[in-house]
Amino acid sequence: MEIPLIGSLDFLSVQSLISSFFPDWMAYLIAGVLLSFMVINAMVISTALYTWFERRVIGRFHSRLGPNRWGPFGLFQPLADVVKLMTKEDTVPESADRMVFNVAPVILLTSTLLVVSVIPFGDNTFLGRLNVGAIFIIGITSVNTIAILAAGWASRNKYAMLGAMRGVAMLVSYEVPMALGITGVVLMVGSLSLYDIVLLQEIPFWIVQPMGFLVFMAAASAEMSRTPFDQIEAESELGAGYHTEYSGMKFAIFQLAEFMAPVVTAIVATVLFFGGDRGWDPVPGQIWFISKVFLIIFLLLWVRATWPRLRIDQIMAFAWKGLFLMSLINIFAVSLEIILLQDPVTGLLEPNDLWVMSAINWVITIATIACMVKIFGKRKWDRPMPKKSPLANMYAEGD
Repeated sequence: MEIPLIGSLDFLSVQSLISSFFPDWMAYLIAGVLLSFMVINAMVISTALYTWFERRVIGRFHSRLGPNRWGPFGLFQPLADVVKLMTKEDTVPESADRMVFNVAPVILLTSTLLVVSVIPFGDNTFLGRLNVGAIFIIGITSVNTIAILAAGWASRNKYAMLGAMRGVAMLVSYEVPMALGITGVVLMVGSLSLYDIVLLQEIPFWIVQPMGFLVFMAAASAEMSRTPFDQIEAESELGAGYHTEYSGMKFAIFQLAEFMAPVVTAIVATVLFFGGDRGWDPVPGQIWFISKVFLIIFLLLWVRATWPRLRIDQIMAFAWKGLFLMSLINIFAVSLEIILLQDPVTGLLEPNDLWVMSAINWVITIATIACMVKIFGKRKWDRPMPKKSPLANMYAEGD
């Protein structure tokens, strides 16, 4: 019996190899379990390393050390955190809906992991090549809303429920500009397949449509509840938001999903706006992919370490007054440019056309941001004179 060689790291290649030893139905099952096991463990280990990297880098930004006790340079700190959380008591409120309470963190983590299943990590390196990969990402990330609402509702805690409603309001608001930011990429490629998006990026799309890239990254940061959008769940009270009542491993799963989100966001942004595995030979495409993901992660950390937090009203206003308007302008500009510049026969855009679009879109982006700052911004240099409070006896003369 001739054993086929694996020419690529995708589901069908692995399944065809295993089918040489097992029946087809068992080969499908084994291939699915094997690849799922590999992806889940790779993402969990990457997230553990990311937590260490984030705390060390932010420590340097803030002129402090960060974790440095467990292992060399604090590398064993994620392992120490896992051991601590595993040994903590797992408490459940007496009035909680136990089934929903237990399932909510699993739903949040599963939706985050499912995004990776349609990512083309390199040439013939993917789990599933969906022809609607862009819509799949938008749809599967929307499940986070259900998980957050379920966690707050099942806790039977007014603070958890209030935090869940705030979180859901923010997620629903920022899903709109994020989807519209991806729409600009889909219009240029003419396909919803992530593989086609990478294949047709002669010039990285963050250069061609910078406004779409800014809208996507800002909306994705809000979806992750990262700074400066991380105060909406519990701004006015000393609570943790929707996971106030969670402890032990359930709380650890929530934190795992939260820290995995920046890694997944960087992966998606690499595919949509940075050309995926495209690069220069002889460096392998996977190395280019990982390098781009690392760069985006560092930029997200830079924003978190330096940008001040926004109030709830500012967060919601930024979604509807800022990002939503910018995404619409980006879609109209890209659509008009495609109509004017694309080849009338093939409908494709040449590299020269992309450079023309880049120049136009950078001007539009700078002008749009300047106009929005002028309209919605406040003149901070005209500081009002302080007024004496009638409640404070500040100027009373002593006896």
